[in-house]
Amino acid sequence: MSGRTDTDTRPAITDDADDAEEAAEEVLDEDAEEQVEGARRARWAAAGTGVLLTLAGLAAALLRLAASAPARVPAAYALGAAVCALAALLGARGRTRRALWLLIAGTMVMALGDQFD
Repeated sequence: MSGRTDTDTRPAITDDADDAEEAAEEVLDEDAEEQVEGARRARWAAAGTGVLLTLAGLAAALLRLAASAPARVPAAYALGAAVCALAALLGARGRTRRALWLLIAGTMVMALGDQFD
């Protein structure tokens, strides 16, 4: 008779399986929490960068508008700022990949306006 008895101190096979399953669930919970935290940081970074570039673009547009620059220079800065504002909005809503590309495009438009000057 090779079955388990009440005095047997060996763990049952089902106990090992349950322990492994619980450990796997804990690891998955920790990974999910890390992913949520990473997504939250990405949203804040995209939104913050978008707001910062929007303010910089608007300030540059106002400065160039007050100076004797061609009309397309402040327009390029203002357009780049608008694109960055849209990126900030998308970043705050969780569309961080699209926000990144819009931030790049908005910055390139503002750099183009700087080349016109």
